[in-house]
Amino acid sequence: QVQLVESGGGLVQPGGSLRLSCAASGSTFSIYFMAWYRQAPGKQRELVASVTLDNRINYADSVKDRFTVSRDNAKTTVYLQMNRLSPEDTAVYYCYGRMLPFGGAAYWGQGTQVTVSS
Repeated sequence: QVQLVESGGGLVQPGGSLRLSCAASGSTFSIYFMAWYRQAPGKQRELVASVTLDNRINYADSVKDRFTVSRDNAKTTVYLQMNRLSPEDTAVYYCYGRMLPFGGAAYWGQGTQVTVSS
């Protein structure tokens, strides 16, 4: 069993930055795929960024060149550095982990609120 705990959310002004962290605990030795999703009020949950154990990275078009995802495999932590934030980035951000490249057990964190407002 794996537990994912997010931190780092909060209120920030437009143009500001935040860094989210997701710490994994439990049977974490081979979480292949880790990702950040977000869900804004009234919208579907969407993939923001992902990183694999062998460091393959993908971003949603809406966050490219503003967000950076990284992972520390030794600490089993994944980060999301968010720069040049806009009100459209306001959402609950969720950490997601999947044990295998395709299928297998998958886990969600509880979410952390990010609000971008002046």
